[in-house]
Amino acid sequence: MASVSLDSVSLRYPSGAMGLADIDLRVGDGEFVALLGPSGSGKTTLLRTVAGFLAPTAGVVRIGPDVVADGKTVVPPESRGLGMVFQQHAVWPHWNVGRNVEYPLRRAGMPRAQRAARVAEVLDLVGLDGYARRDPATLSGGQRQRVALARAIVGEPRVLLLDEALSALDEPLRDRLRIELQALTRRMGLTVLHVTHDRDEALALADRVVVLDGGRIQQVATPAELVERPATALVARFVSDATRVIGSRDASGFAADGHPLRLPASGLQGAREHGACEIAILPGDVEIEPTRAESGSAATATVVSSLFGRDGNDVLLDWAGMTVRCHSRTQRPAVGARVDVAVRRAVAYAAAR
Repeated sequence: MASVSLDSVSLRYPSGAMGLADIDLRVGDGEFVALLGPSGSGKTTLLRTVAGFLAPTAGVVRIGPDVVADGKTVVPPESRGLGMVFQQHAVWPHWNVGRNVEYPLRRAGMPRAQRAARVAEVLDLVGLDGYARRDPATLSGGQRQRVALARAIVGEPRVLLLDEALSALDEPLRDRLRIELQALTRRMGLTVLHVTHDRDEALALADRVVVLDGGRIQQVATPAELVERPATALVARFVSDATRVIGSRDASGFAADGHPLRLPASGLQGAREHGACEIAILPGDVEIEPTRAESGSAATATVVSSLFGRDGNDVLLDWAGMTVRCHSRTQRPAVGARVDVAVRRAVAYAAAR
């Protein structure tokens, strides 16, 4: 296995568009790192740069101690010692499972007997023991993705790259394969870079999550840190569906611009500077209850949607023209109902300069 490092990596397309900007990232040997962000954020571009499908216009990419791209020299993908699994499994239909999996070993010139032993070992690892002679057409989607994973790891890659590898699968199969993937990569000590648009998947699988937007890294953190201490309001909104509110802060607390929301200083975390600022309100920090006759209108909102969930209800509110998301374990009000709203806490961010 090997580490991956990117130092001041940028990538500009011939059109002039910026794909990556000043990326500094180190993935430790045996670490599982997820790349997360909205469409066009640069996560797949970053993965393809590590893979060698794209060449950076500046900066240095290393796999282990080896420089594989430095703006002048680019080592081709097949010479980087990588395994890769794509969203579409790309299992060759004219070969049986065993031949699909052994392909990297045949290219490497491994003797037949050793190939057969290695293929059997890896198929057992991915839960396909005895499937070597099976026709891929007889396999389920999940089994074909296991074949693709076996082919990616059979050559003992230095780094495993996953590009939306589970997103084409249906639940609960996707959930089961997440568990199996995490167990397998931990058991093998694999270094993994995993691109996903699925926030729950990134938080469940990764040791650390890299959030990108506009080709730039917004935050690198453990899943717990990302949820509890988002570095920016943008990260809070993308990862946790937080509500972003512009306003100002003084010694007494926060006041929203053009909205009745007020928060005391004790309910604010994060930046402490006074003046213009932005806050992020996480859904779990919004409390609702049926409106009381004596309650004031400033704290009353209308329910826009109310969705049942196994670990709580997702409620969308229209609060004086501001859309607020709430995750309530006790209340599931009807659409159109009026509710009283209380914000328990928010994370404050200094205004951009």
